Amino acid sequence: MADVNNNPDNPIINIRSFGENPQQVASFVGSLHPRSAFDRKNPVLVTAKHFPGHGDTTEDSHLALPRLDADHDRIEAVELTPFRSAIAAGVDAVMTAHLAVPALDPDNVPATVSSKILTGVLREELGFHGLVVTDAMDMQGLAAMFDPAEASVRAIEAGADVLLMPKRPEEAIRGVVAGGGKRQNQPQTPG
Repeated sequence: MADVNNNPDNPIINIRSFGENPQQVASFVGSLHPRSAFDRKNPVLVTAKHFPGHGDTTEDSHLALPRLDADHDRIEAVELTPFRSAIAAGVDAVMTAHLAVPALDPDNVPATVSSKILTGVLREELGFHGLVVTDAMDMQGLAAMFDPAEASVRAIEAGADVLLMPKRPEEAIRGVVAGGGKRQNQPQTPG
C-alpha cells in the first residue's frame, strides 16, 4: 500500500496505509524489495497500489469516482513520493486507482483509463517498466462510466497490462479483441 493516509475523511485507506507522512510511507514501501518476497518454490510479485495515490480522497472507489483535488506540486511531493521509492526498489507491478486527478488529467476520467497518468506519469516521468495492473474493473469508480468492453480497451490503451476482475469477462475480452488496440467509437486517423 503506497497510499499516504493524509485525509481523515477517507473511507477506504485508513490503517492499510503505512501512515500520513509521505517520507515515512516511502521508506516502508521502499523496504519491501521484491527479492524479499521471492522464493523459488513460491514466487510472488510485489505490487504498489493505488497509483497515483488514493489517500487524500473522500469517496470509496468501490461505490463512486473519487477525485484527488490537489495541485501538481502537492501530488509530486506527497502522493508520488512512495511510488518513486517503490520503483527505485524494483517493484514488479503497480496497481492503478479508479480516481480522477484533474491536475494530471483534466479530462476527469479514472486514472485507470488515462494515458496521461499511466503512460505519461507512471511510465515516462517515473520510469516504471514493470506490469501495470488495474484495480478491480467491477468497482463503480470505473464501471459506472464505461461498459466492460470500453473500460478494458481504454485501460489497455492507457498503459495497463493486466485487467483485474472485469464485470463481465467475456464482454471485456470481446471488446479488447474487436478493439484491436483502438478505442471503440473513436475516429481513427490515417497511417
